[in-house]
Amino acid sequence: MTGQTDEERLKALEARIAAAKGMHEAARPHMEEHYSQAHLAWRMVIELVAGLGIGFGIGFGLDAVFGTTPWLMVVFVILGFVAGIKTMIRSANEIQRKNMEAAKPAAPED
Repeated sequence: MTGQTDEERLKALEARIAAAKGMHEAARPHMEEHYSQAHLAWRMVIELVAGLGIGFGIGFGLDAVFGTTPWLMVVFVILGFVAGIKTMIRSANEIQRKNMEAAKPAAPED
């Protein structure tokens, strides 16, 4: 034995655990930022794919009803693509506005 009592060893272990948690906590903000950016990227991809899918569905359905294969499908896929891009741009502007507001320094109160 090293001459330490169980209580001393327990305190040393708790200190080591607290130090390890502190190092782990320091790395966490970067990880949260990384996951946040990935979430935003997936959101934009999903918005684009949803626009394309909805346009394809509407165009395919109308083509089946009116017998104009594939003209309405092409038109609505293009419209769905445009709608997806517009939604992506709107989301990017929303994110940029939130980041700008978060970066503004707080006005001192008099």
